[in-house]
Amino acid sequence: MAGKQTVMTQEGLAELEKELEQLKTVTRREIADKIKVALSFGDLSENSEYDEAKNEQGIVEARIAEIEATLKNVKVLDVDELSTEHVSLGNKVVLKPLDGGKNLSLYLVGSKEVDMKNGKISDESPIGKACIGKKLGEVVEVEAPVGLKRYEILEIDK
Repeated sequence: MAGKQTVMTQEGLAELEKELEQLKTVTRREIADKIKVALSFGDLSENSEYDEAKNEQGIVEARIAEIEATLKNVKVLDVDELSTEHVSLGNKVVLKPLDGGKNLSLYLVGSKEVDMKNGKISDESPIGKACIGKKLGEVVEVEAPVGLKRYEILEIDK
């Protein structure tokens, strides 16, 4: 069974590959060392260091498997093919809140690349979904916990 295709930017793919390399080389070795030290303490039935290291190992191995599965089904966005006619995955958009306030500068990325601190939002998020397919100057409406929010699209960029 094939997994769900994941759409990513080239930058997001590079970050994921870097994380995988870090986990497989450095992190695995660090955990193996922790397990080795914990085993030297003897009785495993009351060895919290061993239990903790084994739990950490399980989490890391699960993350490695998740990244490898994602990489098998990844589609990288071609920036040259992106349009600035309408908003799509991979576009950078500037939104003006119609109720006043500061403009939002957002970068629409796949769900595996979300980084709110850097303005990277998923195309599956409420505001991302609302923007997809819209053109410059159009108004997008987003249902938020505080009520309906309206934004005008000021810029669409690659």
